[in-house]
Amino acid sequence: MSDVKLTAAARTEFGKGAARRLRRSDRIPAVLYGHGSDPLHVSLPGHDTFLALKHANALFEIDLDGKVTLAIVKDVQREPVKNVIEHVDLQIVRKGEKVFVDVQVRVIGESAPGTIHVVETQALSLEAEATNLPSEVEVSIEGLAGGSQVHAGDVTLPEGAVLATDPETVVLTVSVPHASADDIAADEAASELAAAQSAAAHSED
Repeated sequence: MSDVKLTAAARTEFGKGAARRLRRSDRIPAVLYGHGSDPLHVSLPGHDTFLALKHANALFEIDLDGKVTLAIVKDVQREPVKNVIEHVDLQIVRKGEKVFVDVQVRVIGESAPGTIHVVETQALSLEAEATNLPSEVEVSIEGLAGGSQVHAGDVTLPEGAVLATDPETVVLTVSVPHASADDIAADEAASELAAAQSAAAHSED
């Protein structure tokens, strides 16, 4: 079952001028490639594609002249200032085929009181079925004490997925924050001020 259905149109004009004209008409230049076939240069509906790209590792069902092709996104080129989508690369896939994808890490749970966690690796590389790609992996820090680390090999993966990242890769660390010298000095100054105010109040009595 496809996650996203888009109707594509073949592109016959190329270059920056042609691309600008497409974008003005709310179309996005794209290319479909893979499985030994010649690259298919197409355009996609702008608004629908923009919404679809918000879903990580979505499976696209591309309808081109009545022929439907399954594909996943391999690269999205954006204009850096306005964040406008300029081009999309789509890899053709087939049912039952396995592909490599990067999957975002989502932290769940709370580490031990007084600790903080730092995510060292934002995404893990997985091999998974093209028609059942995970959008994220959950990493639990529930109750972890300071000094704890979670490695890629410790993460519970979605069913059918295989870890491609080095299992020794540190995904996150849990630590006890240490006060800086400035913080300690500020606390001492506040304590001294409070003591002085207390002494002054008693002397007035």
